[in-house]
This record gives sequence, structure tokens and C-alpha cells, in this order.
Amino acid sequence: MLSNKEKMLIAEIWESLTPVAEEIGADALLRMFACFPGSKTYFSHLDISRGSPHLLSHGKKIVLALAEGSKDISQLTVTLAPLQIMHAYQLRIDPINFKLLSHCLLVALSCHMRDDFTAVAHAAMDKYLSAFAAVLAEKYR
Repeated sequence: MLSNKEKMLIAEIWESLTPVAEEIGADALLRMFACFPGSKTYFSHLDISRGSPHLLSHGKKIVLALAEGSKDISQLTVTLAPLQIMHAYQLRIDPINFKLLSHCLLVALSCHMRDDFTAVAHAAMDKYLSAFAAVLAEKYR
């Protein structure tokens, strides 16, 4: 699915974004909540307003999980196993939300990275985020 060159590019991108993980993750979540209001249901017990500690914390967790997974994409299922179980069995998140968040992450990355988010980077990241969403949804089958 991903060439070695794409895997290296994805790992480099996520490594460079870890210092701004809260910002990127929170931006993607806010976009998802605005564009897909039904996704807010899972966060009704949290303050998910712009700049809130809950939003920033969850956004950071998402970006750090993406960064960790990008270190060895061939082991994505192993890396994400705890998140698979938590989202499927404990939180019972509808798996469509992983795809929705992936789309919003692409937009957030484009806004943040600007010219560095080339067509090649966009295509590689889209493949990676699709794989990430698919792996998280595996436990639902």
C-alpha cells in the first residue's frame, strides 16, 4: 500500500509535528465536530470548546498515536491493539468516525504545513490515515 519512500516521508512528517501535537489534533477535532456534528456525541461529558484542556489533551493523544504508528507502519495492528480494544469495546465509537477524523486531519495538516504539504505528501498521508482508520475499525468485524 505504501512504498518505502512514502513510509519514510510519513514518519518524518509526524516526527516534525510532535511538538505541535496539541494544536494539530485539536484543529482536526474541531473541524470534525463542526462538519460532522454527530461525532460530538462521544464527547458530551467533556469540554470540547476551542482551546479547552480536554480538546487539547485528546488532540495530542491522537497525533502522538499517529506518530508512534508511523515509526513502523508494518506493525500498525500491533501498535494500535490497545486503542482498537478501547475504541471498540469500551468507548463503542462508530468506526465511521475514524474516516471522518482522517479527512479532517488531512485538512489540518494542509493548513499547518502549507507548501510543505505537497501532493506527494498528501497522497502518502491519505493512504496512511486510511490504513490507521482501517486498523482501528478491525475489532468491529
